Amino acid sequence: MPGRARGMAVVSVAAVTGLTVAIGGSGIPAQAAQSNDYCGGHCADILPPGENGNATLADILANRALGTRPPHTDDQLSTYGTLANKYGSVTNATINQFFGDASFGVPSDQVASSVQPRSDVTIVRDKALGVPHVYGQTRSGTEFGAGYAAGQDRLWLMDVFRHVGRGQLSGFAGGAEANRQLEQEFWAAAPYTEQDLQNQVTTIANSGAAGAQAFADINSYIDGLNTYIKQAYQGRYFPGEYDLTGHVDPITNAGGIEPFKPTDLIAIASVVGALFGTGGGGEVQSALVKQAADARYGTTVGDQVWRSFREENDAEADLTIHNGQRFPYAASPASPQAVAMPDPGSVSPQQEIYDPTGSAKSSTSTAAGVLPGNLLSAKHGMSNALVVSGKYTDDGHPIAVFGPQTGYFAPQLLMLEELQGPGISARGVSFAGTNFYVELGRGQDYSWSATSAGQDVTDTFAVPLCRPDGSAADKNSDHYLYNGQCVAMEPLEVDDSWSPTLADSTAAGSYKLIVYRTKFGLVQYRATMNGAPVAYTSQRSSYQHEASSIIGFQMFNDPDHMASAAQFQDSASHINYTFNWFYVNSTETAYYNSGWNPVRPSTVDPNLPVSSQYEWVNWNPGTFTSDYTTPAEHPNSVGQDYYISWNNKQALDYTAGGFGEGSVHRSNLLDSRVHSLVTSGQKISRADMVKAMEDAAVTDLRGEDVLPTLLKVITSQPVTDPKQAALVTQLRTWLSHGAKRVETSQGSKTYADAAAIGVMDAWWPLLAQAEFQPGMGDALFTAMTGAIQINESPSGGQNGPSGSSGINQSISHKGSSFQIGWWSYVDKDLRAVLGQPVADGLAQPYCGAGDLSACRTALLTSLTQAGAEPASTVYPGDSSCSAGDQWCADSIIQRPLGGVTDPSITWQNRPTYQQVVQFAGHR
Repeated sequence: MPGRARGMAVVSVAAVTGLTVAIGGSGIPAQAAQSNDYCGGHCADILPPGENGNATLADILANRALGTRPPHTDDQLSTYGTLANKYGSVTNATINQFFGDASFGVPSDQVASSVQPRSDVTIVRDKALGVPHVYGQTRSGTEFGAGYAAGQDRLWLMDVFRHVGRGQLSGFAGGAEANRQLEQEFWAAAPYTEQDLQNQVTTIANSGAAGAQAFADINSYIDGLNTYIKQAYQGRYFPGEYDLTGHVDPITNAGGIEPFKPTDLIAIASVVGALFGTGGGGEVQSALVKQAADARYGTTVGDQVWRSFREENDAEADLTIHNGQRFPYAASPASPQAVAMPDPGSVSPQQEIYDPTGSAKSSTSTAAGVLPGNLLSAKHGMSNALVVSGKYTDDGHPIAVFGPQTGYFAPQLLMLEELQGPGISARGVSFAGTNFYVELGRGQDYSWSATSAGQDVTDTFAVPLCRPDGSAADKNSDHYLYNGQCVAMEPLEVDDSWSPTLADSTAAGSYKLIVYRTKFGLVQYRATMNGAPVAYTSQRSSYQHEASSIIGFQMFNDPDHMASAAQFQDSASHINYTFNWFYVNSTETAYYNSGWNPVRPSTVDPNLPVSSQYEWVNWNPGTFTSDYTTPAEHPNSVGQDYYISWNNKQALDYTAGGFGEGSVHRSNLLDSRVHSLVTSGQKISRADMVKAMEDAAVTDLRGEDVLPTLLKVITSQPVTDPKQAALVTQLRTWLSHGAKRVETSQGSKTYADAAAIGVMDAWWPLLAQAEFQPGMGDALFTAMTGAIQINESPSGGQNGPSGSSGINQSISHKGSSFQIGWWSYVDKDLRAVLGQPVADGLAQPYCGAGDLSACRTALLTSLTQAGAEPASTVYPGDSSCSAGDQWCADSIIQRPLGGVTDPSITWQNRPTYQQVVQFAGHR
């Protein structure tokens, strides 16, 4: 049984039924927790592949030999996957065939196990999914139980992430190339000394009453986690990955599992923050685009071209707040000062690896890393949200279908839990290792979720380099000018070494990772400006403060802080990560954009590197703080007719600091469907919202929003070539079917309209190159593809040139797609060629230099090339798929973070964790 598999004796149902615990401060039977539940059975959620992330060595070996898995390891995977083909028939009555019941509590006949790891807490697991329901008589007991449950379900994963957060993944989990790549990328983004981590712990403890409570919660949580570790080690039911990586001897049990401490949780939080809670940056890449555009067209026209590609405040962009409210932030001033442009050709990345033996380069591995090597650098499709006001629903109560997209892993980065105790009453998910509070989920009579906002909270500063002896500096200098003094950069160093293990046969190796820290941030690039050497540093507002958001999450879990939309917005304002937060209760809907938005001098252009003397207002390098914009200046709204978000632009005048927020965006797929529901005159049900979400999830953005314009250009004259005509017919037929990527039938592993999908996948990078490169020239085209890649298809195999950055920002088999690409540029350019109105169009014509006939020829030529590409080229093989297997290339694979693997499922563009909620009542 699940309880026994997690190493504890099973308590009888009869004993559990009589247990009295404190829930929200009131002593009530554990199974009566649903009396505090105002959802009326209308709350559901899902988190594939399954809640159980613990597999012993015997479990892992059985999985490899027989394909068996521990209970609740993959029991949400098929449920999640089948929605892609069956969503059209969903009704309110059948929603729980595709989602789990997210009601509070566990009915007595559904109790699978109950354990009391301490006298003041009981952990009940349900039969259906094995979710831990933690009931604490004291707050300390609740948090102890949360830590204990985390150990039961995610111990190995948490250990992996505390080592990622210290740049020591290879030494812990093996020297596979992906492990080394990931620790290098992370160390460059969020390097911390042990004292830095401790400082964040101290800051929490000293942050008033709420901070003191959070500090106490953390310590109780760690006590629970370490209690489980001790028991699991002694009883030999700990994760088998410790055996496979040499931390514990599988025969003698010699070795051990290091206990956790508060700084470990900060290390984990820093990984989460770097992955999902930041935004902006990229100013050097932006400068390279501007530089190339100026070289191509001259400064006046070149700057216009650069601005048009940036789409800073595009009139055609999809908005979450669509009622006309404006929230000005991070816009380029008319006459910027202190722009710090590099000399052409002088930019080089900061060298991070010191490898005197060459072992980091020479060692090879037969094993995959425990995490993707480009997990940090790749673009992340965080999440989406669909929220509609009760004015338009079937029972008059708001509906939300929302959740985060954190990638697909086995076990999942997130874990499900219910926490009930004094001041805490919530169910949902949290990142393993930070699950002392529920981070996204529901309370007694409300629910909340988030999507990645990505507004500009990271800037690049040009810092003059110097030598302390006064001699001329060069790009390699480790000193810089600060307040007129030549001061030393602070080297943040970590040594990592690895040896062959049972899980990874990589040859032994070692290296040192070094990142240089200045009072203007972390050194990312070296360059010259007007011949003088500079370092380009990256300064992120949440750096050194990843743990500060703990207060906001604490408030989310407290019913007293979340009873109304206004209280929700206040709670969300305490989170310094860049997220879009959504909220519903039985009568209200609300939205708030969180993050520490730094206040900049008004003449600074945040979209380009800035001279270091133009720092953030009241920047204090000792505390890593500055002035931030007020909560009222953040996009916020209550009661809009509906809200959608899929990492799109939040509101008018609110800029993200990147490229790609124009006329075509992934969020269009949601907005068009929810808008249609709201304006239909028919009352909206939960099933309607699920259908709208999933219909968008299986639709090809390029097919729905750009293909019609492509076909208009091509058919502006008759297509007489038979091969070209056949391709056009295929694409038209696919478009008439809704441009879906769905199986012919459940489990067929073959797409309907497979040939047309293959043509589109092959065509997009070719058509974008044919459309833009001749007019842009090689230098500008390369710079632009370095700033934003051309394509992001479901398989990730047809993205086109990687540009000046050389980075392929895609992860294969990840599900989330169409978040970055040149969709808007193609759309605007072709509409202009057709003579259609285009608001905020591109500054120059590109396709056929603006001539329709020449543009048509270019598109047809590239289409012919695409049609001739063999499937094996369009869909290259990998370790999971044969070359040419279209469905498999797109399929979602739960990337194993440990020893157990799961089946793949058909592609869908959807959150990892997802809720469907409609509250019937209110306190």
